Amino acid sequence: MRVAVCLILVSVLLSISFADEHITIVHAGALLAVPGEAPKARQTITIEGNRITAVDDGFVDPANMDGEVTIIDLSDKFVLPGLMDMHVHLLSELGPNTRTDALQVTTSMQALQGALHAKRTLHAGFTTVRDLGGKPEAIYALRDAIDQGVVPGPRILAAGSSIAATGGHGDVDGFKAELLTLWTPDTICDGPYDCRHATRYAIKYGADWIKITATGGVLSDTATGTDQQMTDDELREIMKTAHSLGVKVAAHAHGTNGINAALKAGVDSIDHGTFLDDESIKLFKRTGAYLVPTLLPGHKVPATMEGNPFFTDAIKAKARAAAAASKASFGKAYKGGVKIAFGTDSGVTRHGANAEEFALMVDGGMSEMEAIRSATVVAAELIEMSDSLGTIEPGKLADMIAVDSSPLDDISVLENVRAVIKDGKRQ
Repeated sequence: MRVAVCLILVSVLLSISFADEHITIVHAGALLAVPGEAPKARQTITIEGNRITAVDDGFVDPANMDGEVTIIDLSDKFVLPGLMDMHVHLLSELGPNTRTDALQVTTSMQALQGALHAKRTLHAGFTTVRDLGGKPEAIYALRDAIDQGVVPGPRILAAGSSIAATGGHGDVDGFKAELLTLWTPDTICDGPYDCRHATRYAIKYGADWIKITATGGVLSDTATGTDQQMTDDELREIMKTAHSLGVKVAAHAHGTNGINAALKAGVDSIDHGTFLDDESIKLFKRTGAYLVPTLLPGHKVPATMEGNPFFTDAIKAKARAAAAASKASFGKAYKGGVKIAFGTDSGVTRHGANAEEFALMVDGGMSEMEAIRSATVVAAELIEMSDSLGTIEPGKLADMIAVDSSPLDDISVLENVRAVIKDGKRQ
């Protein structure tokens, strides 16, 4: 009797579950299902819940399908996988009030501003991002709110505060001593054992990735340069600790020595890579690390510096030098066969303008298809989500975007996304 009752309950629960699994079909005029392969015309994508269940030739008639079906008609559009940006800062956006904002904008307000930036990023076609540096409580709350459907935005892999050396990029700078003491992040460390603790601390409080600042940074208000700031033993200990806990490491790295030291230590991605050299190329290929080049700041920032009080003389000098080197380093890495994942450093530049990076990558030597792969297939590999993201195939999460024409002919069409579907829902 008990067995019979249990079987009935299971049958009822399964019927409820299947009844609730809504079906959506997308009619795509052209579909780049797997970047790297040729697009196909007149395709139907079937979505159940948040997963793709089928991709078929022709426009499937919903009348031939069981249950309630929603049609998303993109029959006059070019459809491709949702884009991924591997370097953003959703909680902020650089402007003339950036330094005074530190005194006036609360952490709660940063989270709310981050929600606006996340919405703009999503509507620009970016359905997944890696946030590499922001107030931990605010960015983790934003990440979780998006996951729970409280606010719209891309799925976020968040690092929280950078692991950084005292006085280095990632530490607080440019304020009086009392504020420096008050605002120093909990992840500032010196020596391998202190950095081991900082790494464990970051992961304890919710970091999906560890972000380290191996070198100086352009926007730090110091004249300490952009080369190596964390020592070799600190870098090795951070990698060992993070990897032992199953967490990958991204290294902010501009200067040559810092890039190469981070690669030798086993970092998973080098972000910026502004002054990489031939040894760097060899190390990238030997270790399998990815480059996230972030070309937009070098293209956009120098023209905005004059008259903006944020840009001190020290920052201006570093910005000009980095801008002059970034394009050449990108070209060197690309020609050298380095794995390149798309990233913008948005927050330094405007949120929602992420796709402007594509034209810079193409100008730097990539084909349009390779640039798209960097923001889909390759980015999914970097974050170890190739089983769920990066292509439009059965079993994958239903993330896709639509534009008016083929970005394989003109990459700039990605700057005007006409439709965004994330987790099977039109945004």
